[in-house]
Amino acid sequence: MSVHEELTSVQRCLDDLCRSVGRLERQMGSGGLDIRRVRTDADHLRESVALLREAASAAGASRRPDLVAIPDTPYDTTLWTDSDDEGLGARDRHAP
Repeated sequence: MSVHEELTSVQRCLDDLCRSVGRLERQMGSGGLDIRRVRTDADHLRESVALLREAASAAGASRRPDLVAIPDTPYDTTLWTDSDDEGLGARDRHAP
C-alpha cells in the first residue's frame, strides 16, 4: 500500500475510535477523568495523523524539484562590470 492509502486507513480507524469514545461518553458520562483522558488521547492521535499527512504530501512535493535549464552560452560580461570579487574587493581598490 502507498503512504496515502495507509494514512487514509488510519484516518478511518481513528474516526471509528472517536465515534466509539463518543458513545462511551454518553453511556458513562463525560465527567470522569478516565473518559476525558481517552478523549484527549484520541484527539492527539487525530492531530498526529493530520501532521503525518501534511509531512507526506510535502515529502511527495519535494521529491520532484523543478529543473532549471542552464544555457551553454557564456553570460553577458556587462553583468559583472560593477561587481566586487568576493574577498578581493572591487577591481580599482586594494584589499586591506
